Amino acid sequence: MSAPRAIIITGASSGIGAALAVHYAAPGVALGLLGRDAARLEAVASAVRGRGAVVETGRVDMREAEAVAGWIARFDAAHPVDLLIANAGVLEGRDEDGRIEDYEVAARVIGINLLGSLAALHAVLPSMRARGCGQIALVSSLAAFSPLTDAPAYGASKAGLLSYGLAMRAALEGTGVGVSVVCPGYVASAMTETHIGEQPMKLSAAAAARLIATGLARGRAVIGFPRALYIGSLISSVIPERLRLYFTRSMRFHVATRRSGDDGAP
Repeated sequence: MSAPRAIIITGASSGIGAALAVHYAAPGVALGLLGRDAARLEAVASAVRGRGAVVETGRVDMREAEAVAGWIARFDAAHPVDLLIANAGVLEGRDEDGRIEDYEVAARVIGINLLGSLAALHAVLPSMRARGCGQIALVSSLAAFSPLTDAPAYGASKAGLLSYGLAMRAALEGTGVGVSVVCPGYVASAMTETHIGEQPMKLSAAAAARLIATGLARGRAVIGFPRALYIGSLISSVIPERLRLYFTRSMRFHVATRRSGDDGAP
């Protein structure tokens, strides 16, 4: 698979998104970066320009599908997109006082993490199909394989991305458009700073970006890492509930009270 030359990354102002932008930046590459924090986004854009890439940035609420589609259409018209990485996401859940998420929080998480990613996918898909080529990466999580007691909507949104991505991959077989689902474990980011609890085998964002880029270049259906946690997550999805809860008891966590994440909405 040839290296992509026109790439859109949502959630690009920190964590995995920012690291992927830097990873792919090179002369002759056009990068469209969407994020919610203007200062951090401009810092990433500056680093990317320093590596020779052409950069366009945008602050778009991923819950506003028309705005997402409009921005992507404008970028695609100027730089036909080879690769979309739908990475924007937020983490919400149980707080320090033990309160679980309410409907408003759950709707916000699913609106950004799941529906926002699908808005980006469907904004770029028609032109990719018309050209007969392109690749789409949906950034899910290892949480997609096992319900998260302390962040139900987050886990549900990531499970939705996994299911939707694999189904879309099969639906698009033979069209020249590929879909991969990325399922990371713990990666250093603004999001994991709000996760108060154990984070085993935590990776740097740069290391995660390298693993993702390698998996995409190979056209993998699911890019799960680190390997040991990926295998453990697969096993947890098929064992009895009592055993799953027993083995994951040390992984309980709460979310810091300040809202944070990876560039989902202003």
